[in-house]
Amino acid sequence: MSKRSRKRASARRKARGAVQRRPTPEPQPVVQQEVDFREEYRYVLADLKRIGMLAAVMVAVLVGLSLLLP
Repeated sequence: MSKRSRKRASARRKARGAVQRRPTPEPQPVVQQEVDFREEYRYVLADLKRIGMLAAVMVAVLVGLSLLLP
């Protein structure tokens, strides 16, 4: 790196440091609310049951096909 480019690079760094920065606002406290997870995720249990039954049927079909087809 030549002297001229070093001077330019240091001048750029100084110019960047001269930029006024806005202060960040203070974070607001988060208010925790009671959440009824049974109410929020009542559909999840039904979906898991449906997925389990579908998986069991697919395994049964695969086992049946493996016994029927040589």
